[in-house]
Amino acid sequence: MRRALRLLLAASLLGLAALSGGCSSGQGSQVVVLGPWTGPEGAAFESVLRELSRGSGHRYVYQGTRSLRETLVAQLAADAPPDVAILNSIGELTEYAAQHKLKPLDPSTAERGYPPWTPTLMADGRSIKYWVPLKVDLKSLVWSRTGSSSTDPRWCVGMAAQATSGWPGTDWVEDILLHQAGPHTYTQWATGQLDWAKSPEVRRAFTTWAQLLRAGGPRNVERALTMSFWGTPAPGHPGGDPRGLLGSSLPDCTHEHQGSFIRYVYAPRSDVRVEPAARFLKGSAAYRSAFEVSGDMAAVLTDNPGAQQLVKRLTSEDGREQWSGAARPHLRPFFPDRSDPQPADNPAAEEIARYLVDEKSTLCFDASDVMPPVLRDAFYRAVLEYFRSPDGPTLTKLLNQLETVRTQIAGSQTPGDMRAPTDICR
Repeated sequence: MRRALRLLLAASLLGLAALSGGCSSGQGSQVVVLGPWTGPEGAAFESVLRELSRGSGHRYVYQGTRSLRETLVAQLAADAPPDVAILNSIGELTEYAAQHKLKPLDPSTAERGYPPWTPTLMADGRSIKYWVPLKVDLKSLVWSRTGSSSTDPRWCVGMAAQATSGWPGTDWVEDILLHQAGPHTYTQWATGQLDWAKSPEVRRAFTTWAQLLRAGGPRNVERALTMSFWGTPAPGHPGGDPRGLLGSSLPDCTHEHQGSFIRYVYAPRSDVRVEPAARFLKGSAAYRSAFEVSGDMAAVLTDNPGAQQLVKRLTSEDGREQWSGAARPHLRPFFPDRSDPQPADNPAAEEIARYLVDEKSTLCFDASDVMPPVLRDAFYRAVLEYFRSPDGPTLTKLLNQLETVRTQIAGSQTPGDMRAPTDICR
């Protein structure tokens, strides 16, 4: 039965790819965009595409999905890719570039490829930019209920997600390692230069995470493993309108380690505050100004000239102003450059924007999203198992398994292969 369901899902994805992906690349009048935003976020982005299509000579068609990797893999397998794909994983983008699935960006667009979202990727002995950030997020944040004590936080944890369960846990481990060991060690680890099993920094990051959650964490591990990071739906909205973990019926938690995107849920609330995560992570004072970041990057997959034109317009000052203006206040995106419009609908948004563009901040790209997808997925699974059994023998077993995956990937690469970029901090 499970095999039949998997085959049916694969067939459905391939059918979707055939209908919506590749049919556009030969028609200059239509540009298909595959991206991660659905619901109000997706609606805001579609509104921007409609505005940008006026006078462009092209019709922009947006396809939003929460199963982004699976959909894109199916479309590529069917030789029917979208014209533009929006991904948040440097590891995946590097993999696609190595497979010659991506087109180099127009030089004028590549100029908007700010570090660390667009690190250096070498191909044929030269630096080529294959993607550029459309919107970005700050990850090293802690959200809490106003009035709750930050000296004894009780942590809200929701580890479940559709295709990527476990990433809220990897975010914890990554952030702890960044603040304990610093950007240099963090970069070595994220780019496959550090032995998972032998590194005391990696082990300490895992054990610190376990200690923090034990100090006041979830009373019900199974609840945390099965609950989404979106929390429970609001009353009267069983299928959506999530409340976030702080807004859900979780009376035993007061603080949440989560990225800036969660403000989409918390912005309407007046009883939720945000602050940098550094003070909570048992890190070094030298790294208090370090922040983990993520981003949604656009890459071109076809020779449709409208695709390059669209990415150029989306990353232009005018395009970003239109996007910011089209979105509802709490849905306005953060952009990577200080000259771009930033959300200012509430104090939390203004504070987040300040950290993103402050030259004194050290920004490091999400480590698991730098890793090759195979290693990243193994990391997701490992944090789920460790969360369930946070003891020494379990951790030793998991770190050995992750090191095996890392060495297998390194052993399968040849000198001419594209490797994970190393300039992931700035």
